[in-house]
Amino acid sequence: MFLTLTRHSRKVAGAVVNPKLRGPLTDALFRAVLQLRTPEECYRFFEDLCTIGEVKALAQRFAVARMLDQGKTYQEIAARTGASSATISRVRRFLTYGADGYALVLERLRGGRRARDADPGEARRNGRRAVDA
Repeated sequence: MFLTLTRHSRKVAGAVVNPKLRGPLTDALFRAVLQLRTPEECYRFFEDLCTIGEVKALAQRFAVARMLDQGKTYQEIAARTGASSATISRVRRFLTYGADGYALVLERLRGGRRARDADPGEARRNGRRAVDA
């Protein structure tokens, strides 16, 4: 319980990855993913690696994470992504208590700014799009 409360109150730098996930096969997979340079290369690799349903499920979870990070409601997220409340809840749990993987990627995609702190008008004025889900 203490760890949960501590992680909920503030994110821990270098969050611990579940040791059940780690291993030489997983390391090799992640090193392979890091070799991909374009979305097209990702499509080709993941089409060979996963079923279409698996890729779509991963994409849906990531869309849910982006929308939660933007402060969208469960109802908005479900309507836009088709995700169940169970999926949305699971993603929220990992955003809050997980290994901070979602947070790492979302932060990098934002260029270091939190989505709910970003001014969409400012993004348009500067010729770029606001973070979209």
